[in-house]
Amino acid sequence: MSSETSVQVDFSKPVPLFPLNRLVLLPHGVAPLHIFEPRYRQMVANALDSSGLIAMAVFAGNQWMREYHGKPPVRPAVCIGHIVQHIRQPDGDYLVILQGIGRARIITELPADGKRTYRRAILEPVGFGTDDADAASLRETFADALEAAPLCELRIASALAEHLRDENLPNSAVLELVAMALIDDVETRYRLLAAGEPTERARIVSQELRGIARLLKLARCQREVEAPKGCSWN
Repeated sequence: MSSETSVQVDFSKPVPLFPLNRLVLLPHGVAPLHIFEPRYRQMVANALDSSGLIAMAVFAGNQWMREYHGKPPVRPAVCIGHIVQHIRQPDGDYLVILQGIGRARIITELPADGKRTYRRAILEPVGFGTDDADAASLRETFADALEAAPLCELRIASALAEHLRDENLPNSAVLELVAMALIDDVETRYRLLAAGEPTERARIVSQELRGIARLLKLARCQREVEAPKGCSWN
């Protein structure tokens, strides 16, 4: 797992934008991508010839459905990703593994320059290098919750609790790990991406854990309901 500072980002230079609808990359996370559109093939080729950085963005609203091949609006929070693996296919497509290295916000999008067919933007860092000490106490709280009923019923609960108690992992990284493992709702993941402070992300994760616990309790109650005599739930 790479740290957010292991790859240097020059925020004075524009970064390619790769907007999608249902994918929200978070720092420390990885996204396998099949790049087949000509403009994004060019984007990957140019990124590989320079810093290897691509900013994963999220479309704003549904305008992208009508203007996908143009420049539909994107939401301001992005995750800067670094290409850690790539394969160029015989047909020119790329298979790419992109690893999130940090949060950023779009300051301005550059106009088309006649050379590049993909979008680029000037970004500003959000929460780079922060590791709020206040989040440390929440790690124990989350670990305790994952080791107790009902969250302990989750298959990944014990592994997540073990990571939470691993003092070698920084607070920000382990919170991202828990979020990526438990949260797949696009809007919630975007809120996590847009939150610069670890304590704010911890609050969001805490809400999600409580929601999952409620669902598990409801499911348990349903299983424990006895069928009336002469009836079957099958």
